[in-house]
Amino acid sequence: MPKQVVNVASDDYLSAIYRLNHDEGESVIAVRLADRLGVTPPSVAGMLKRLQRDSLVSINRRKMIELTPEGLRRAEEMVRRHRLAECLLTTVLNVPWWRAYEEAHLLEHGISDVTEPHLVETLGNPKRSPFGYPIPGLANAGDLSMTTLADVPEGETVEIERVFEEDELLLQFFDAEGIRPGQVAMLQSSEPYRGTVTIAVDGREIVMGTQVASRVWVRDGKAATAPA
Repeated sequence: MPKQVVNVASDDYLSAIYRLNHDEGESVIAVRLADRLGVTPPSVAGMLKRLQRDSLVSINRRKMIELTPEGLRRAEEMVRRHRLAECLLTTVLNVPWWRAYEEAHLLEHGISDVTEPHLVETLGNPKRSPFGYPIPGLANAGDLSMTTLADVPEGETVEIERVFEEDELLLQFFDAEGIRPGQVAMLQSSEPYRGTVTIAVDGREIVMGTQVASRVWVRDGKAATAPA
């Protein structure tokens, strides 16, 4: 008989802590975790007690939440399976790019220790997810830029490294505008008092809010050809 999935809730918390801290460079506190997961503070408090009891997280005197070595191992396992599911959905099943995050969340808990290596082989040992995130255990997960489009000076050319994947409507906007990992963009103007950023991608101007620009992480794109 297949093994039953018994730790869905705790795995979701561990994954969220990993994403906030590792992928976004945020200090993880209970209120931020509640907001990310869309749950109430009392629910977070109860789950954190359980995770502490199981030695999966620690909380310091400043109320910062950190993964223990075992918590990190569990988080990386689930994030890896989630990102492999995203690759499967987009490259094999042809699910629209912007749908992949939500659909992968439904699949990640169904990938077992037996299935995972076969999935990796079938997908050609991918290093990054369709949204540009390194796949833990298959790529160097430590080499991430924390610079976003909102931080880029006017006139600078950058390469998009990754985009925030947990908002389907935002992903639809990125998809429609061609804002994807590997794309080169030039920061044309930044209007902090208007709250907008204008970039050029493939000869097109794209205007977005500063909040949206802060959800696009970039690298120096000087080696790439600047868009017209």
